[in-house]
Amino acid sequence: MLRRFRLLIGLNQRSVTKKLLNANSRAVRPAMLEALQEVAVYIHRFHNLDLFQQGWYQIKISMRWEDGSYTSPGTPARVVQYEASEVGPDDILGGWRIDDTDNSFCTQPFRIKYARQDVLLSVMVSFIFSLYKCEGPSTSAVILKFELLYAPILEKGSDMQASLDAIPAAVHEFRLPPKALLGLHSYCPVIFDAFHAVLVDLSIHVVLKAGAHGSSQMVSSDYYSVGDVAGENCVGSNKALDQRDSVHSYQIAFLKELLVARDILLEELQKLSKAIDQTIDLTDVMSNLGDFKLISTYLQEDLSIVDAEDVTVTARHAAAMPQNGFEKPNHAIDEMLQSLSKDNLLSTFNSVGKQLSFLWNAFLKFHRDNKTKILEHLRDSWVNDRKAEWSIWMVYSKVEMPHHYVKSNGDETSQSVRGKVSLARKLSDDVIAFTSPRKYRQSAETAIARAELHRRSIAQMRINNRSIQDMHIFGDPLRIPVIIVERVLNTPRRTISGNSYFSVDQRDASNTVMGPMVKAVSNLSSAGPQKNVRVLRVVVFVHGFQGHHLDLRLVRNQWLLIDPRAECLMSEANEDKTSGDFREMGLRLAEEVTSFLRKKIDKMSRSGGFRTIKLSFVGHSIGNIIIRTALTETMMEPYLKYLYTYLSISGPHLGYLYSSNSLFNSGLWLLKKLKGSQCIHQLTFTDDPELHNTFFYKLCKQKTLENFKNIILLSSPQDGYVPYHSARIDLCQASSLDYSKKSRIFTEMLNNCLDQIRAPTSEQRIFMRCDVNFDTTSQGRNLNTFIGRAAHIEFLESDIFARFIMWSFQELFR
Repeated sequence: MLRRFRLLIGLNQRSVTKKLLNANSRAVRPAMLEALQEVAVYIHRFHNLDLFQQGWYQIKISMRWEDGSYTSPGTPARVVQYEASEVGPDDILGGWRIDDTDNSFCTQPFRIKYARQDVLLSVMVSFIFSLYKCEGPSTSAVILKFELLYAPILEKGSDMQASLDAIPAAVHEFRLPPKALLGLHSYCPVIFDAFHAVLVDLSIHVVLKAGAHGSSQMVSSDYYSVGDVAGENCVGSNKALDQRDSVHSYQIAFLKELLVARDILLEELQKLSKAIDQTIDLTDVMSNLGDFKLISTYLQEDLSIVDAEDVTVTARHAAAMPQNGFEKPNHAIDEMLQSLSKDNLLSTFNSVGKQLSFLWNAFLKFHRDNKTKILEHLRDSWVNDRKAEWSIWMVYSKVEMPHHYVKSNGDETSQSVRGKVSLARKLSDDVIAFTSPRKYRQSAETAIARAELHRRSIAQMRINNRSIQDMHIFGDPLRIPVIIVERVLNTPRRTISGNSYFSVDQRDASNTVMGPMVKAVSNLSSAGPQKNVRVLRVVVFVHGFQGHHLDLRLVRNQWLLIDPRAECLMSEANEDKTSGDFREMGLRLAEEVTSFLRKKIDKMSRSGGFRTIKLSFVGHSIGNIIIRTALTETMMEPYLKYLYTYLSISGPHLGYLYSSNSLFNSGLWLLKKLKGSQCIHQLTFTDDPELHNTFFYKLCKQKTLENFKNIILLSSPQDGYVPYHSARIDLCQASSLDYSKKSRIFTEMLNNCLDQIRAPTSEQRIFMRCDVNFDTTSQGRNLNTFIGRAAHIEFLESDIFARFIMWSFQELFR
């Protein structure tokens, strides 16, 4: 039966344990040990990033052991509602509840009406796992299961609750490794899936607790005590004598883990207190402990350690311990504990348990008084740890930007790359010498082989840490994309004028038709007092061929998680219009972007102004060509100096002059013949008989990339829709072996693009190439994988690659 609206604050642990025991088999036993695992979840808020449906939503939480041999599930034992929800009375229904049938906890149902909506929940629920049947410390992990329940808006009352309980809309699981069960305080964002893009802001707090029962306590007959054997048939067994030592060693192992758990909790209290600059009041804790001391110098450490400069050796090395073991124990402590009598062991066990209980209650009070600051601190720690954790699937390298000799006047052809190219440099105003590109060229085959080699190394890893593991990623590590990140060393280039590439000549701009706009932007950006440090951050997302304006919503959602204040424009200007001329598509995008910027500038100017603008672009496929074309429009000139980050996802920046996918080339030929798509003619350089007059050749000569502070090119060697070298803006093997006019045109285009990316002398530009290698084994052998479409579309249907890259280089996206 469901228990509704009950506030279970500080529920006695004995009652929880008794509830888990078999009521039909009770007996009077001597004093016994009890170990309890408590996992507390603080749910701060529910943030709707991008749910497709309005309606009633609810979060359901349950916990279980990962190992099936541990039969007792986690039982909700303590619920604390920190403060009332800020949701209106018509947008919330009932209260939280505990379901005894599946030992789950459900938040109160709340109504979601719009995107970016916040629902403050502010509730903590604690789950208890009894270890009374475990023969020693647990070696199993705990699985946390979060379910998103949904009911339509029209349903009310009991009908709505039945609809919520029917089938969860989405499920997300996390794993608490055994080492984390000794003690953990961690931020844990829950984002369900691509179709249910929400953020449940919460933190996880774990402690190992203990206690002891006296002889008058009624417990299950299979509940072992000090000096007895473990197991349901231990009483009267002929093996009791042989098993006595084994049971004693289990109790000692429990005691050592309790000592570690105590020290971890002390250390975490110290860290949290310093991090949020709040003092923890331990007066009540000290008074409850009295003068009791443990049995040795090592164990005689009271709670004054919270103010000490260092903590115990046990706590300092807890994070580095082998999984659930003490392979390198302190033998002196072992000998001392082994020599303890049954009564002394029980007394020590009980005392350490009391310390843990008092400390844990002190933490709960401290958390309630400082919940927001603690959550923010834990979130910052979580963010800092992502790059290290996700480096399992990322390979980092540094390369120099590839170039070769190019005449600066553009009329003379490039020197032949046949044979060895001289590395000597002759710098002048007319000629710039570049190094040979051959040693830096990476083929698609090489990239695939490199990724597969790394994937095989992942299969041999033993991922064993104390961090909470997201089962969307850790559930099957071999199915996760492998990303090869090339940080291109971007040495400054010499400029003739000496002017910064980020400067705008206001005299020239004022003479254009957009002169008034330049002045308006300048005036607005300087509006308000100088102490105003607000920044207008705008991100424009542009879809590809025959795409939809929401194609890049998964990348947008990750961007919003990193920078919640970003203003996002999902471009619709070219939806259903991507078959025409790139110039027309670029003009439509430029008009859409400038209109969006004017509205945001006007809004911020009315509320105090802003210091500057950061304008970023994200494009998929030919959306990248539309972006670059839009940047050539006159109306975009006032905003070029504000360009910040450019994220190109599989963009054909060098067109299809060299394309090795014969099936895809046949498809392009059919589109040109049957549909007459102008953009396909431009992509394949058939829009003009003279290659120097083609759209792509002219586009590469225009300065569309040089104003961005950060440029990230995402490619996939498995993508058959966009040539690998074109997405990377890199030399291709076919071109290096070709000495025709086509090769010279390609080389000029390549060098024109790379020349823009080379950093100006005034500041360093970040330029990265990221190869995303998807696991396609689960998709089987089908037409999509055969022609290379699967990887091209996977960029839109998966966000794990974006999560890895964006959270590893957060400074580029905020």
